[in-house]
Parts: sequence; C-alpha cells; structure tokens
Amino acid sequence: MLTLYWQLFVSHLTANLLGYGGGPATIPLLQHEVVDRHGWMTNGEFSEIVALGNGLPGPIATKMSAYIGYDVAGIPGAIIATFASVAPSLIMMLALLGILMKYKESPQVKRLTKVVRPTIAVLLGVMTYDFFFDSFTAAGWIHTVILIVAGYILLEVRKVSPTYVVIGALLYGAIFLGG
Repeated sequence: MLTLYWQLFVSHLTANLLGYGGGPATIPLLQHEVVDRHGWMTNGEFSEIVALGNGLPGPIATKMSAYIGYDVAGIPGAIIATFASVAPSLIMMLALLGILMKYKESPQVKRLTKVVRPTIAVLLGVMTYDFFFDSFTAAGWIHTVILIVAGYILLEVRKVSPTYVVIGALLYGAIFLGG
C-alpha cells in the first residue's frame, strides 16, 4: 500500500510541478500519469473527472487530485494526492515570489512566458483531440457533433455557466446515451 501512496504522491507532484500555467496546464500531465502510465482510469473516466472538476467551484487540479486519490486509495489517497497537487505551488510561491516581483520586467522572464504558452496550448490541443476521439468512438459522430456545437453555442455565444453546460451534457448522456 505504501508503494501506491508513493505513486499517487509522485504522480500528482510531478504533474503539478511541471504544469506551468495553473490547473488547465496540469490536466494533460495528470492524464498521462493516471491513464497512460499507471492505468488507474480510462480516458473516458478521466474526461468525466475533468467535466466534474470544471463544474465545481475552486481550483480544478486539487479537485481532480482529491477524486483520483480517493478513487485509487480511499481517504488517505485523497489527502496524499491533494497535498501533492498543492505542494509545488506552495513551495515555489513562497520561495520565488520575491524574486519574480523583483525581475517581472526582465526580458528573460517575458521570453519565458512567450515560450511556455504555446507549449501549454499544444498539450491542451492534444488532450482535446484524445477526448474528441474517445467521444466519437463511444457515442458516435452525431452525438459528438451535437454536444460540441451545443457546448460551443452555450459557452461562447450565450455565455452560460460551464456548470450548467456540464449538467446539460450529463442529462443528454443519461437520456440519449444511457443504456
């Protein structure tokens, strides 16, 4: 059991340590650890956790870590994974806040930000492709297109809260895809 706790800790610590840019940047890294590396969940299960995490208030990475930790190793797993998800931010924030404020106008810091943002965009794009392909495979192209178009219209055009869009997608799935 200690090995499992250690794997949970290292996986969440690594994903959150390397996820420069906050929770959304951590998701593809966490997906790699949870789905690809350890096989604790399927890609479909992971995408459901992302949807649930987006619908609840608060930082997404800690909610996802708590759920994954609980699912894999109960309450101790949830505590370990959640701590591992906030530890890098806590340690780095305390250690580097003064330095960052001192050099925030530095050309090197500005260049770093310009280099990192496209990398995060590519990681999110790959994850989106994986989720689309899994949805297409599991639900078919008609349901996938309906959900994508409806989600886009509701989120971007109508400015509906993501919580309601996720609830609507869950209801759609229960009605049309449950079986």
